[in-house]
Amino acid sequence: MKVTQEKLPASQIGLEIEIAPEKTKQTYEKVIQNYAREANISGFRKGKVPRQILLQRLGKTRIKAAALEELIQNGIGEAIKQENIEAIGQPELRSSFEELISNYEPGKPLMFSAAVDVPPQINLGEYSGLQFKAEEVKYDSEQADKVLENERQQKATLIPVEGRSAQIGDTSILDFKGFLAPEEGSDPEAELEPIPGAEATDFEVDLEEDKFIPGFIIGIVGMNPGETKEISAQFPDPYANEELAGKAAKFTVTLKELKEKELPELNDDFAREVSEFETIAELRNSLEERFQKESEDNAKAKKQESLLNELVEHATFDLPETMIQQEVDAMLTQTAMRLQAQGLDIKKLFNQDTIPQLRERSRSEAVDRLKRTLALREVGERESIKASEEEIEARKKEIMEEYSKEDVDPDKVQEMVENELLTEKIIDWLLERSSIELVPEGSLKPQETSTEEDGDAVEPQKPEVNENDSSTEEQTVSATVQE
Repeated sequence: MKVTQEKLPASQIGLEIEIAPEKTKQTYEKVIQNYAREANISGFRKGKVPRQILLQRLGKTRIKAAALEELIQNGIGEAIKQENIEAIGQPELRSSFEELISNYEPGKPLMFSAAVDVPPQINLGEYSGLQFKAEEVKYDSEQADKVLENERQQKATLIPVEGRSAQIGDTSILDFKGFLAPEEGSDPEAELEPIPGAEATDFEVDLEEDKFIPGFIIGIVGMNPGETKEISAQFPDPYANEELAGKAAKFTVTLKELKEKELPELNDDFAREVSEFETIAELRNSLEERFQKESEDNAKAKKQESLLNELVEHATFDLPETMIQQEVDAMLTQTAMRLQAQGLDIKKLFNQDTIPQLRERSRSEAVDRLKRTLALREVGERESIKASEEEIEARKKEIMEEYSKEDVDPDKVQEMVENELLTEKIIDWLLERSSIELVPEGSLKPQETSTEEDGDAVEPQKPEVNENDSSTEEQTVSATVQE
């Protein structure tokens, strides 16, 4: 069999395949024999139908099509094997099947074109000594105090207030009813239009400025129990209910009761009540250690994210469609598993109407993830970076012990551990050789996601760093379903 290769875009190999005359005739004859054995034609015993009758009843086009399908399928497979091509995904027939049927003559050479996806070529460019900016994450020493104060608020005792008016920090019991304020130029005597759902009796609300819509809480401040007042407020824009966004409102409010919070002392008794610690000092130290660790982890994640963006920026990829679709599949599968674990009905989220939209929306992120994967793997191969068997076994043992009560596949754990450790080692190797300028948190704009026109795709491993790994995919699912 003669095979000519051609390099095509998007990491494809084009194949011009010529099938020998004897093979085209042999396959055609075999197809006729198969039909002859299986055909049920009135007036003839099974397997005894004369050749001419068979051709007449079935039609030469049908038989030629069956022979062609076999010739093409086997021809592509043999060509890939003969040329030692590392093919991925399903081959693609580039010739017109209809034209092949018209031109196909058993006993004469058959020529057709096909294409197969192959692993992409990656040109890393610069990867050692990268220079980039990363957002600095500073430890907030007040975080522990905020958590403790929030716990105090949760454990507070409500004490009735007497002899004074409402103030910020109080808890109020009130009745209210909301109306849309008259628009400018409308009849001031016209009856106000009630706001659907904006009505409550014996409603308890903490008097904090971020509660309710702007103006509502401030309007209650200064009221005395038993007092009724009309309060002006403004719905923000944007607002969850688009019909109310930006509109002015008036609320008739009756303050029925007023209470203030009596907070518990921050002492050892409090620590034992809200935690497993015996003293408030131990609880505070634990919180400080936790937030310090979170800050360090976030700072490292910021550096890794900037590193990967810079690494990909210096690299070029020639990526096959097969890998893009494999990564999209992996992303949607991961998202479906997470949503199902949360108790959601994934059959409603993933159906024949939403899946095409989800696949399209996931494509750009899939390309970006795959670029990072291939770039890291290429660095690892060039620098011979590997995780030792001892490291792999130790990490695997930790995970197996953690999930000892669950049905865990050791082989999958092994694969996951190898992938994670290798990724960590490659990233650490790159960070050690990079120059990083720390800038204030929030000052760097997110890098635009790669688009389909980049022609990029990569294998479905996932070593990229993402602080909110699941959020993007789940938000995509949610947005699609809402549409």
